Amino acid sequence: MPSKPAATDQRSILLGDRQVAYQLRRSARRSIGLAIDHRGLRVGAPLRARLGDIEALIRRHGDWVLDKLRQWQDRPAPQRLAISNGTVIFIDNSEFTVAIAPGPRARWQRDGSTLHLTLPAESDPAPLLETALRETARARFAERLAHHAARLGVPTPPLRLSSARTRWGSCNARGQINLNWRLIWLPLPVIDYVVCHELAHLKEMNHSPRFWSVVEQLCPDWRALRLELRQRGRQIPQL
Repeated sequence: MPSKPAATDQRSILLGDRQVAYQLRRSARRSIGLAIDHRGLRVGAPLRARLGDIEALIRRHGDWVLDKLRQWQDRPAPQRLAISNGTVIFIDNSEFTVAIAPGPRARWQRDGSTLHLTLPAESDPAPLLETALRETARARFAERLAHHAARLGVPTPPLRLSSARTRWGSCNARGQINLNWRLIWLPLPVIDYVVCHELAHLKEMNHSPRFWSVVEQLCPDWRALRLELRQRGRQIPQL
């Protein structure tokens, strides 16, 4: 029998002296969860959860909710990367110098520590650089997925690149793993943490203690790397 589709509702709740809007999404999950990003407060709840119980949990975590909302409000926007001939970037665990040259059509190539971008004169190099980063990311992520899947004793899952603004990875019920291509800006150990996190969902499709024990089996330093991801992820430049 197919599962009941998730239902989403826009609501609001008074926390202290502030009226806070939130998005309530009901689905076939077992517990109530809170998340805050650029869209505001989002609440996930089981299909049969009582609204009173949901809002009681939000109020219990009211200080955390208000603090996180303030952090998002005060967070500076990522800096847009100024791309020119000679720009130095750190991707795929290495430092590269961008070399821009005119040409009849857009193409890119890695040559040692140089990333060559060839494109028509007066063209914006940002789209071509993003293409290079995406293709580099796909190759690197596929290699890391295969490596860690073998360690976990599972087949290498299908990979899809994501462009999500706030989510680094996900694993769906079909076993497909989505990884944010922007991870390619971060050090390889941080990428490995995200890969191991999503692979662990092939064993435990939740965030239970058993799930985290699988993560620790694959990535013993996951706590430090998760913190590094949170810190460095805010500094990734925009193209």
